[in-house]
Amino acid sequence: MPRVTRIIAAADIDAPIADSIILDSGHRLMQRGALVCVQGSLIEIELAAPVRLRMGDALMLDDGRLVEVVAEAEPLIEARAEAAVLARLAWHLGDRHVPVQLLSNRLRVRHDAKIEKLLTDLGARVARIEAPFDPEGGAYDVAHAHHHGHEHDHHHGHDHEHHHDDHDHAHGHDHHHGHDKS
Repeated sequence: MPRVTRIIAAADIDAPIADSIILDSGHRLMQRGALVCVQGSLIEIELAAPVRLRMGDALMLDDGRLVEVVAEAEPLIEARAEAAVLARLAWHLGDRHVPVQLLSNRLRVRHDAKIEKLLTDLGARVARIEAPFDPEGGAYDVAHAHHHGHEHDHHHGHDHEHHHDDHDHAHGHDHHHGHDKS
């Protein structure tokens, strides 16, 4: 089975693409495993560290072929508003650790009824869409993902608490969100 030897950023691809692999945003965080390409071939990926694959990146195989990464369409919420409101929306979503894709005049998040209501309450015009989702990595993203369900097995080396709609967790750094600590 061909093995992935390296990842090539979309902007640096200078050879023909031999095949494609379609992955949703959650599966584009890769370190090891077997993947089935569009044409049915199986490839193996085993990297030293996790890598977040982006739409258009290529996986270079040990036989020299390139396999293009294609982002699968997912149920999303697209929010539109004037620039100042979009900035405020992004801040609120970031404060909740919600993965966000930033576009020039709108932002996208995974479909979630509570987040949709928050965006609407903050003044955004929202639409439910199906589209590829390529969220920002974030300041602490060294190719790792936040999955805010009920288990938290990550540490960033800083202390602060985050209060989410259905759970709380602490991270450990001291920074201010504009709240008075008195």
